[in-house]
Amino acid sequence: MGERQVKLSDFDFDLPEDLIATRPARPRSSARLLVAQGDAIQDAIVRDLGDWLRPGDRLVLNDTAVIPARLSGVRRREGPEGATQAKIEVTLLEPGPEGDWSALVKPLKKVRDGEVIVFGAGLEAEVLARREGQGLLRFNLEGEAFDTALNAAGAMPLPPYIAARRAADAQDRTDYQTVWARHKGAVAAPTASLHFDAELLERLEAMGVTFSHVTLHVGAGTFLPVKVEDVTTHKMHAEWGRVSEAAAAEIAATKAAGGRVIPVGTTALRLIESAAQASGAIAPWEGETDIFIYPGFTFRVTDALITNFHLPKSTLMMLVSALMGQDRIRKIYDHAVENRYRFFSYGDASLLIPG
Repeated sequence: MGERQVKLSDFDFDLPEDLIATRPARPRSSARLLVAQGDAIQDAIVRDLGDWLRPGDRLVLNDTAVIPARLSGVRRREGPEGATQAKIEVTLLEPGPEGDWSALVKPLKKVRDGEVIVFGAGLEAEVLARREGQGLLRFNLEGEAFDTALNAAGAMPLPPYIAARRAADAQDRTDYQTVWARHKGAVAAPTASLHFDAELLERLEAMGVTFSHVTLHVGAGTFLPVKVEDVTTHKMHAEWGRVSEAAAAEIAATKAAGGRVIPVGTTALRLIESAAQASGAIAPWEGETDIFIYPGFTFRVTDALITNFHLPKSTLMMLVSALMGQDRIRKIYDHAVENRYRFFSYGDASLLIPG
């Protein structure tokens, strides 16, 4: 990374509010696809992705599964005036090593350490501690019993810009989950992956495109705004991820054979680049990553990226600018706005192939 200052204002753009998608395209692969290859921009449909891929290319897929992390509960309290209760909204953030969860608790001031919040489906949680606007919760259930109760009582944690427009519903349980979701632990979906259905995967496989699965549990920190004007001083949130020996070997073999490695989504990209930081080439890796990719970054594994359209001034806007160059990304986003592509988690997709 260079020493030059990278300014937050460089990643701002005007986005008409009506371009923010609140529901996905149906079927999934009928969403639009902006293809930016070098200096050319073309308009396509996700189902035609194979037109720009080649036999021997490898797509890297994040197989994390989103949990229904949003819970509504009640805190009851006995006082001299009798029993009182308060409605409490909880969004699970991440599990701790002991099985406790850090969570956003609203309103936090309405709970005390040691009090119990009662949710539906037999699920309740004791407040162990409160710090930095979050609560540490211990649930009364674990393992499969916890999963079952959470599935019954919880709602999908839609991103703030969708949740502000409508409540999560039963449809989101399918819509906000990838078809290859396998390992539970994310509180946000790897959204570029939401465009893929079984039919598209079969078509790509038939033409000789291969797939590798990696796991990055996307955290709510993915939606945190950048608040510093000198972007290089921004502290990224950490997320747990794993690149297995098998996935690392597959990716290395693709590189060696001259195929392209194309992560589906910024989460898969951040993970494989984290796994390559130490040695300069892809290697098996497991742990917490807080990798922050902005212009000046050297990509060691990624040859192209499939991703949605991102929030102005977001770390993801910085990531795609690092891959394509800031001027190029500005043109791509101007084209997307002008041609009324749908933005954010349930929006349309782009295939970004650097020059």
